[in-house]
Amino acid sequence: MPRIIIAIDGYSSCGKSTLAKELARHLGYRYIDTGAMYRAVTLYFLRNHIDIHHPELINDALQHITIDFRLNNDTHQQDTYLNGENIEHEIRVNQRVAGQVSDVSAISEVRRFLVKQQQALGNEKGIVMDGRDIGTVVFPQAELKLFVTADPKVRAQRRLDELTSKGQNTTYDEVLANLTKRDHIDTTRDDSPLKQADDAVLLDNTLLNREEQFKLALDIINQKIKATA
Repeated sequence: MPRIIIAIDGYSSCGKSTLAKELARHLGYRYIDTGAMYRAVTLYFLRNHIDIHHPELINDALQHITIDFRLNNDTHQQDTYLNGENIEHEIRVNQRVAGQVSDVSAISEVRRFLVKQQQALGNEKGIVMDGRDIGTVVFPQAELKLFVTADPKVRAQRRLDELTSKGQNTTYDEVLANLTKRDHIDTTRDDSPLKQADDAVLLDNTLLNREEQFKLALDIINQKIKATA
């Protein structure tokens, strides 16, 4: 069967990464978490006090950033590494990163830097990549595009449950406010705003559990692969 590129876009905390990981594992594809790449850059900027309003400082900082993914033998998942350091846990629970990542993602220099890396990762196909502009900018030629969404209140509760399970002390209102801010920035930025590609399949998981979403997405993928063969 032919190997394809599967591009998954959608809003924050709608389960894109979880779905992408499960699909990649089932299909034997490589999973690329572009959101983690933007979070890694954000963490670097925060640690090094990079003023995101100064392009010269941003361009210089980007030259000192190396991001890669390595398999964690304990969790059997990919962990994100920034300049050789495992930052997987920090970029998932650090609220400063969550609060700044959409602002950093809106910077054209950052987007060009990471899009180039993401496109190189897809040269051999057989990948599942999720993010905000995968089907519209990174891989507009992807054989299959999914656009994942859910009601904001449902997404906020899911995110709160995730943070609570990891020991993060926050409230529903704080999480909802953060998601609302990120949605606004992601959909209104000038450079590569979040939007559904014309040929993307909409997947609203507001009323779906994890297993139901996976089954629905896998059915869509199998139909596309068969049609491509």
